Amino acid sequence: MSGHANSMKAILLALSANFAIFIAKSFAALLTGSGAMLAEAVHSLADCGNQGLLLLGIRQARRPPSDEFPLGWGRALYFWSFLVAILLFTVGGMFSLYEGIHKLSHPEPLKWPWLALGVLIFGIVVEGISMHGCMREVNKARGTQSLWTWFRETRSSELLVIFGEDLAALLGLSVATLAVGATMLTGNLMFDAMGTIAIGVLLLVVAVLVAIEVKALLIGQGVEPRRRTELMAFLRTRPEIAEILNLISLQMGPDVMVAIKARMVPLASDRQLIDAINGVEAAMKVQFPDIRWSFFEPDIVD
Repeated sequence: MSGHANSMKAILLALSANFAIFIAKSFAALLTGSGAMLAEAVHSLADCGNQGLLLLGIRQARRPPSDEFPLGWGRALYFWSFLVAILLFTVGGMFSLYEGIHKLSHPEPLKWPWLALGVLIFGIVVEGISMHGCMREVNKARGTQSLWTWFRETRSSELLVIFGEDLAALLGLSVATLAVGATMLTGNLMFDAMGTIAIGVLLLVVAVLVAIEVKALLIGQGVEPRRRTELMAFLRTRPEIAEILNLISLQMGPDVMVAIKARMVPLASDRQLIDAINGVEAAMKVQFPDIRWSFFEPDIVD
């Protein structure tokens, strides 16, 4: 079973890094007139809003269940993660495309290009630190899975968004560095404009990929396939259960709901049957502490 990732640590680290980078990029963009730099500044500002919405989502997900929301607020985290992907990433990407196209038709000479390169290198270092922290948490969560498999199967929307954001930021900074460097070496302002457009395309691609995964969680995904396999293996080892007829799970943010239909080993009384079911549920929640709600139905057929 994979380890438990600390999403909050990754979010706070990314927020600190992105705010520092935003200040540095904004200052450099004003002095240099670089479209790629301005696009990167907007990207970093969007990332700060990204983390703010994720923190809000985590806070809302902790609200207790009520009669109106009997399964709690855990899936609120998916809503805010989806907004991050659609609004912030897409706004950043569309702005970058607009700025790049504008620079193609109205090129402006770079000012203080060495300052721009210095800020970009600073951004790569700081964003690299944030990415390193994010990857530590991702590695805890994915275990032996490949990175792509984890991306497609993870149920941690906030960690998914942070990973996508950090990856896009590092790639965007690299593209901006190449664009500014090529413009300095050749004097051709087209490189700066094309770099800005490339950053916009990158952000839009990341937005689409992240939105697809979070959309599935909003619709209502079960637990990860490997998690379901572990749960089924646990239930099959229980001496009280003769056969698992059906297992339904639903990921509710950090919590999980499971519904089990099983053929039980014959017992002498209803009281013994109830005690057996309670024993299975209690042991299951010890083995899988993220299971908050469980519904157990004894039956002979599905």
